[in-house]
Amino acid sequence: MKTKVPKKILGFALAAAAFLFLPLAALAQNNVQSGLSGISSLFPSAGIAGSQTLTGTNGLIYNVILALLTIAGALAVLFLIIGGFWYITSAGNEEQAEKGKSTLVNAIIGIIIIVLSFVIITVIANFVGGGS
Repeated sequence: MKTKVPKKILGFALAAAAFLFLPLAALAQNNVQSGLSGISSLFPSAGIAGSQTLTGTNGLIYNVILALLTIAGALAVLFLIIGGFWYITSAGNEEQAEKGKSTLVNAIIGIIIIVLSFVIITVIANFVGGGS
């Protein structure tokens, strides 16, 4: 007697196999450290944001702001996932679909604001720290 594999399990298995073997197909490098040494040459010696040149109160404020932006970014991504889940599982319920759609839009706006805030803080830190 031949048993049929459910389509959901088969789809999950194919997706997992693609994630596992896609780097091999893309000829990705195995040694991550060698790739990082090439990337570090693109940025100045002060680092991406020049945070190494900031000391004392300026450095503390910069690090606290970066930590808060990281937490805000994680929350925005979480709301992006929640909004997508609500939108996908609405099953014709207009109220839940609208709730999910508005959550998605607000999460995307939040992510854009967080990224722009990071850029502004980085420019200010480079200016104050004397970075390039």
